[in-house]
Amino acid sequence: MSDAAKWYVVHTYSGYENKVASSIEKAVENRKLHDLITAVNIPVERVTEVKDGKTREIERKLFPGYVLVKMILTDESWYLVRNTRGCTGFVGPNSNKPLPLSDEEVLKMGVEKREIEINYQLGDSVRVIDGPLAGFIGVVDELEPDKNKVRVVVSMFGRETPVELELDQVETLGD
Repeated sequence: MSDAAKWYVVHTYSGYENKVASSIEKAVENRKLHDLITAVNIPVERVTEVKDGKTREIERKLFPGYVLVKMILTDESWYLVRNTRGCTGFVGPNSNKPLPLSDEEVLKMGVEKREIEINYQLGDSVRVIDGPLAGFIGVVDELEPDKNKVRVVVSMFGRETPVELELDQVETLGD
């Protein structure tokens, strides 16, 4: 049943994102609606900030005033989220019938990570299958699965050139 759950964007009062997210999570806990509302997310990024000569790492909200909720849209789940204190409504052409984010939007926003099976390792010959270098063949020089990056050395105009790509932009050469 949770396969039908989609991500929806909820608009909140500015600065109330954490309060709205925790209120939704508490309501789900109290009403035992885990099967309808599966996740609540506030997209953040870690940023290094220099202030008064001191360096520190802070979390900055990517979309201030918005909370993402993964849920199966029913009257009950809609009502719970819509009537949460600090929530002004769902994002969409009609607040009563919200539109879910597409799978592509979810991946671009970094809300969910896609599992990529890596069937190559350092020193393997691979073919670039996506992007401006599609069709080029190179050798894997560096792998960073946690960052979704692979560095491949390709031969371009007679020179060895390192290129940084995403893990799913390359494939092993078929034997």
